[in-house]
Amino acid sequence: MRRVRYEHSGGPEVLFTEDVPVPVPGPGEILVRVAAAGVTLPVVRKVREPREPIPLGGEIAGEVVSTGDGASGYKPGDRVTGLCFGHGYAEFALLNTAMASTVPEGASAVDAVALVRSGLVAYGALDAARPAPGEAALVTAAASGVGHLALQLARLRGASRVVGAVSAGGAGSDKADFLRALGADEVIAYDEEKWGEPVDYVLDAVGGELLTPAVRALAPHGRLVAYSSGGGTVQAYDLLVGAKSVIGFQMALIARGRPKVYETWRRELWRLFATGELRPAVHAEFALEDAAKAHAVIEARGNLGKVILIP
Repeated sequence: MRRVRYEHSGGPEVLFTEDVPVPVPGPGEILVRVAAAGVTLPVVRKVREPREPIPLGGEIAGEVVSTGDGASGYKPGDRVTGLCFGHGYAEFALLNTAMASTVPEGASAVDAVALVRSGLVAYGALDAARPAPGEAALVTAAASGVGHLALQLARLRGASRVVGAVSAGGAGSDKADFLRALGADEVIAYDEEKWGEPVDYVLDAVGGELLTPAVRALAPHGRLVAYSSGGGTVQAYDLLVGAKSVIGFQMALIARGRPKVYETWRRELWRLFATGELRPAVHAEFALEDAAKAHAVIEARGNLGKVILIP
């Protein structure tokens, strides 16, 4: 089978495709013929980190080919999606059954990859913000695979005003049109001096230097939920003077420690998809051999929605 790998850290150019044997599912695992695989900012960032190469994993969707010992609930031919912690940029990949779920009728593999993991992160980050009806929300990286779903979910949870924040120059670009079509009331650029009227909560997927203006954008008693892999520092005084708070969110902790909550959120995402209330957008689909091009799109912050590989 073909899979994408890298041998040393760097930009998209370090990715290459190789031929390797099809993996064999171990206990509790299923082997999936991959029909679609998602490309995410955390994975793109990891390729650039000065560390030993890691498997390019993430969300995948496809058809079950075989099952390992104790992998109950699935059989060959079932359509599934889930989070792959091994090599996901591949024609075949292994899924632990705890991380897998069935793709319902009427949904494609691309729909599943665009909706489930990104939607779970968006849903979980929003839940961590403890939103109340009538509050104002701001979403950073609002045009990303997670961000565009978080923006829609904030509206569905009763936000009276939803602001999308995007990279410099994005407020007057196609990103603004894209986000307004999804329900954003305002679109601002990171480099703007003021981010408009204060909001009650911020869902931040960027981190780093953006944390300071994001905290500044909060109204008194506002909450910032940080779910990015970008790090960053918040000054305690900035929180103190406005009685503001910062909340960390990580999807893996929910998946491993609160599986019932994880499953409840997943069912709700599919329900909202079926009713048309939640619309996952796909920016582009790339062949497996073009994984470098997919990474380049993410690095350039040019995507409107999800970027997907098709093996």
